[in-house]
Amino acid sequence: MPSSERRGTRIAHVGIAVRSIGDLLPFCRDILALPEADLDDSDGARIVGLVAGDSLVELLEAERPDTPIGRFVERRGPGIHHICFSVDDLDATLDRCRAAGLRLIDGGPRIGAEGKRIAFLHPSATGGILIELSEY
Repeated sequence: MPSSERRGTRIAHVGIAVRSIGDLLPFCRDILALPEADLDDSDGARIVGLVAGDSLVELLEAERPDTPIGRFVERRGPGIHHICFSVDDLDATLDRCRAAGLRLIDGGPRIGAEGKRIAFLHPSATGGILIELSEY
């Protein structure tokens, strides 16, 4: 991407693991007035996106207990699961992560719920926080 088109890193979305989307959706939609965004389900999770300014809130409900979200809720209960940062160049960012010795969950980019290229960094490399990187 030419430097004139670079946007810089920004928060793309925050993923919140929930026991039931139906329990939290009315609060987010009706009380906070967050409009819904169409997202595909992914990685064994039902996903409802909610538009919060320039970012999204993703409500993540496990389809089965043996999925990443199912295991997270079982171990830790509902709560913030991950934060996603959009970057201008995912490949270059992952190269910088590797050069810095950061542990990656995804060895390379893959397609995520929004149809964008994504990759996750291991929480052990980021102070205990699961970080997702996506490309604009």
